[in-house]
Amino acid sequence: MTRDTVRAARPRRRSFGGDMLGLLAWMVLVFAVAGLGGWATSLSVGDWYPTLARPPLNPPDAVFGPVWSVLFGLMGLAAWHVWRRVGLTGAPVALGLFLAQLALNLGWSVLFFGMQRPDLALAEILILWPLILATLVAFWRIDRIAGALLVPYLLWVAFAIYLNAGIVWLNT
Repeated sequence: MTRDTVRAARPRRRSFGGDMLGLLAWMVLVFAVAGLGGWATSLSVGDWYPTLARPPLNPPDAVFGPVWSVLFGLMGLAAWHVWRRVGLTGAPVALGLFLAQLALNLGWSVLFFGMQRPDLALAEILILWPLILATLVAFWRIDRIAGALLVPYLLWVAFAIYLNAGIVWLNT
């Protein structure tokens, strides 16, 4: 058993106030990343992105913001569940995977929208998806709710792979 799963058997005790500060910290982190990704997206979503041919099943542009807002909220809640259960040092692998996938999530927005390179973004998202899966599994071993909270994110990124690949295919 890994250090992450061994520590999971001993939930940490915290005060309500400490728990809420922890939740706030995780939400600030994930929404700071979301904000940076939104900024990168804004660099070309209004002029370059509308000119791209998009694959069938591409949702209306207005869907992406609300979906990503919910997904980032679920990510923050999942990380908080793990932190609440075992603390920052109790799950170094799981929380390290979480932070790595969060960085790659931001990187995708920079590549796709900021640099207008859907091809590089596709290569990156093909690394991101298994990293999300690894994070989900690591979280699940510590706290099943935390793992379950990442399922919609994993599914949405699978759909995003289809969209990204379709854009690359249709625009080259």
